[in-house]
Amino acid sequence: MSFGERLTLSRKRRKLTQGELGKAVGTTGDMIGKYEREVITPTIEVVGRMAEVLNVSLDYLIRNITSESDTSKSLPPLLTDKLQYIEKLSAGDQDHILSVIDAFIAKSKLESITK
Repeated sequence: MSFGERLTLSRKRRKLTQGELGKAVGTTGDMIGKYEREVITPTIEVVGRMAEVLNVSLDYLIRNITSESDTSKSLPPLLTDKLQYIEKLSAGDQDHILSVIDAFIAKSKLESITK
């Protein structure tokens, strides 16, 4: 299930309209619709607010897990704490952090190929 599908399902389970969810997270219903259709991708900050309003984990919305209660793929508490802090940073700072993470992932992949 994709991000947009999980978002739509969670919103409907809470009996919220796109407009209601948009207002609750500080955006518009039109933007929620675009997120659900995956026309655009929300910032991690917006996804965090949606997870809170929808009473689902951030993991559930952004990762490919099968249910809201699937804990077998939960992040370790240390990473969860860090992600919660990162959610509070500006979009620019979040982009920098993601760039660094991407660089480490690329380095790791390259090292595994050359071994």
